[in-house]
Amino acid sequence: MLLVSGNALATDIDLSGRVSPQAAVTTYPANSIFDEVFGSSSFDSSADARVIFGLKHKALDLKIDYQLIGIYADRLELTRELPPELQVLYRHLPDDRTRLFDLTHVFTDSGKTAVLQRLDRLSVGFATDHVVMRFGRQAITWGNGLMFNVMDIFNPFDPAAVDKEFKTGDDMIYGQVLQNNGNDIQGVMVFRRDPITGDVEADQGSLALKYHHMGGSSEIDALAAQHYGDTLLGVGANVSIGGGVLRGDLVVADTEDGTIPSFVTSWSQSWIWGGKNVSGFAEYFYNGFGQSDGCYSPICLAENLELYKRIARGELFNLGRHYLALSAMIEVSPLFLLTPNLFVNLTDPSALVQLVLQNDLRENLLLWSAIAVPVGADGTEFGGAASEIPGLYLSAGPSVSVQLVWYW
Repeated sequence: MLLVSGNALATDIDLSGRVSPQAAVTTYPANSIFDEVFGSSSFDSSADARVIFGLKHKALDLKIDYQLIGIYADRLELTRELPPELQVLYRHLPDDRTRLFDLTHVFTDSGKTAVLQRLDRLSVGFATDHVVMRFGRQAITWGNGLMFNVMDIFNPFDPAAVDKEFKTGDDMIYGQVLQNNGNDIQGVMVFRRDPITGDVEADQGSLALKYHHMGGSSEIDALAAQHYGDTLLGVGANVSIGGGVLRGDLVVADTEDGTIPSFVTSWSQSWIWGGKNVSGFAEYFYNGFGQSDGCYSPICLAENLELYKRIARGELFNLGRHYLALSAMIEVSPLFLLTPNLFVNLTDPSALVQLVLQNDLRENLLLWSAIAVPVGADGTEFGGAASEIPGLYLSAGPSVSVQLVWYW
């Protein structure tokens, strides 16, 4: 990290970044449609170099994040030729087709190889003690969910993602007014293009306001938004009780299919177990847009338009209605963290068992590794949804991934 300050000009320059190679091996059962394509396993690898630049002069600032991404992966050949109904579930490459600014350029995309560059952040801002204004590509996170987040409607993370350091940015105007008592009001206006015409359309954009109230042992959020033509109203809170924290969010969406509620709540606690620091939580998620009949085939998903649209936009990652997530982060040593996660579709039932290891190898060098094991019968969400070919499923077996992150 490079920091340069000029006191006379009140100018600060921040230059930093990270380089992150990663690789993953995924196995497939014999009745998986992917076994027909890859065989018993597939290999995916990539390298992501991110340069972070910040310039601040008095109340004004400029933020730029540049990414150079190289990919060598079996999945590239598959996702390039998938039919549209499956491209929603299995994405190919990052693109800015629906964003206001096209800040992504693909150098090559052929066979198992792709190389691209993009600006994940590009914004100018103005900030005082009580007012913040920003315009450009940036990221915000709202809501109280820990794994699932119904109030975080702007590019939320996949609940099973290992690397959650950088959210994908959107092109927006962002404003915040901070009060002396700690309360604040945030507002965003997100500009997007119609995926078919390429024109900037109001019904593709978002306009949202969120009020955050700070209490003595609690915090309360209220949300009102117009999002892709739907009206959203939400309320959330977190309360400290007996050494733990109770969190929750409720968001109601007025859609073409009617009024649809979604809800998440969790209890988190920290304790000492066997001389080790442990922090864990249990979280319940009600996905109002999810399939109520347990049918997760591409044909069934296409008939649930509200769910289908949200999966396509990257707002939802789960197909059913009722979920339970359990997680515990165990500090084996100050430099080694062990985090077992369990994601359960309570209706199927099916589950994803995940074990994440974080190892600080040395200063500025971090190693993530993860093992994921899906559990469930054929036709369930984690066991593998039915494909359009009788006897074959969209299923995967255990997978292993490794990611090295070097910060500079």
